Amino acid sequence: MIRSFTLVFWIDDGWYVGKLREVPGIFSQGANLEELKINIKDAYDLMLAETTQRIDS
Repeated sequence: MIRSFTLVFWIDDGWYVGKLREVPGIFSQGANLEELKINIKDAYDLMLAETTQRIDS
């Protein structure tokens, strides 16, 4: 299943900082927009892995 989320981002002290609008608590940063997109996906994937692990326990 492919999901689409809205990346809300801003520049803070030279860093691209962002969050997923539809998923509370998922934030990340990057040196540029492409790096932010990679990092925010990693943060989302980690959240999914932790949630799955809790359900399986």
